[in-house]
Amino acid sequence: MKPNRDDPKPDVSFIVPCYNEEEMVGYTLPRLHSAFEKAGYTLELLAVDNGSIDRTGEIIKELASQHRSIVHHRVEVNQGYGFGVISAIPLCTAPWIGIIPADGQVDAEDVVRLYEAVITTNGNVLGKVRRRFRMDGLYRKVISTSYNAFVRALYPYLESIDVNGSPKLLPAPVIKAMNLESKGWLLDPEIMIKAYHMGVHVMELNVFARMRGNGVSHVKPATCWEFLQNLLRFRFSRSWRKSFKMVSGQNVVQEKRRIEPSVTGETAHR
Repeated sequence: MKPNRDDPKPDVSFIVPCYNEEEMVGYTLPRLHSAFEKAGYTLELLAVDNGSIDRTGEIIKELASQHRSIVHHRVEVNQGYGFGVISAIPLCTAPWIGIIPADGQVDAEDVVRLYEAVITTNGNVLGKVRRRFRMDGLYRKVISTSYNAFVRALYPYLESIDVNGSPKLLPAPVIKAMNLESKGWLLDPEIMIKAYHMGVHVMELNVFARMRGNGVSHVKPATCWEFLQNLLRFRFSRSWRKSFKMVSGQNVVQEKRRIEPSVTGETAHR
């Protein structure tokens, strides 16, 4: 499945997983489109209707008919946040691929700033935001702080204190070579852990994180338990490391040969 468009190759692709986000996608997608257009970059938005049972898919299709940068991708049965993202990675056509939730917590202008930061590097970087200033309630802040402390205890070498901070932005050859497997919320730490093992450095950009304007957060108390179980399993399993190290280097080389222009900043700011 490929987007049916005649646009030139985009500068950056962003995957936006949307599960029952009818109250938010009509705000977040046009904002991202507008911010990158004003900055002079060609954006590709892979809006993933991740098995939604509300009007999310209809709204995305309508927006796609209005904005050529927006591409609708439907997952028939929701299998988790991670599965929605993984299903869209092969559809991305830009030299940089990002992941951003549809909740609108990070300003679109900050997403542009993140892109402008990573294209000044040599390309061996994972760009992400650090939600330095958050408008979450006390309960959510305690959960987030405890979670990040737990991750740091398991993985003290990770170059981040906000592991789940999104958007995340990587060179296309790198994210495609990661062979991401997590169908649920473990996807974010999986990306961080595999980036470390691939020698990819982390660049964090401090941002102001807003509360959701509308809709319902899909991070539930049970999600925290899922995180803990999967992180422990991932931390102490050796099988994935052996197979990952064997194929990741080969995959990076193969993907780099397929991606033109280079991810090292040759996509000029028009």
